[in-house]
Amino acid sequence: MGNVADNIKNARITKHYTQKDLANLLNVKPATVSGWEVGRNEPSIDMLKKLSSILGVSFDELAGVVQHDADDDIPLTHNQKLVAFSIDPDTSDEERDAIIEMVKAAKKFRRRL
Repeated sequence: MGNVADNIKNARITKHYTQKDLANLLNVKPATVSGWEVGRNEPSIDMLKKLSSILGVSFDELAGVVQHDADDDIPLTHNQKLVAFSIDPDTSDEERDAIIEMVKAAKKFRRRL
């Protein structure tokens, strides 16, 4: 998990905002945004909520509580889908979605070993 400073900077860059752009959206000075990004100070909880909304990042991810995993965006392989869908032909769509999530979790865990 990254720290708050890195998370803010990375999310800002991903949105193609300058520090001045972000400062204007938050009604703060660009020096305030700069201070957050270099770790000189940290935004308040309320400001983190605003940052989260503006930057399109979850509060927990921005605060460093959880980390976005790039593997979440990788689609399942054909074989992984076959496994997920072939467990039981009478499986509901909801149950299939749950199975797919379990396969994704297993796939993620396997990469960490």
